[in-house]
Amino acid sequence: MRKEYDFSNGKPNPYARQLKRQITINLSEEALKYFKEQAAELGIPYQTLINLYLTDCARTKRKLKLTWEEK
Repeated sequence: MRKEYDFSNGKPNPYARQLKRQITINLSEEALKYFKEQAAELGIPYQTLINLYLTDCARTKRKLKLTWEEK
């Protein structure tokens, strides 16, 4: 390993915006089963499918419509 490296001709990483961050998230069994089934049909990992769906929601600024029923 060299003591010093020359980065004067270096270029920014073109994929830096595509990097992902690992988190822990709690999902219901129903939601997890749904995404696993969809992922199996599409032939992709379910984590990738969940990420694609959430990314689409963020880009299109989709908002969840919630209403609470009073009992």
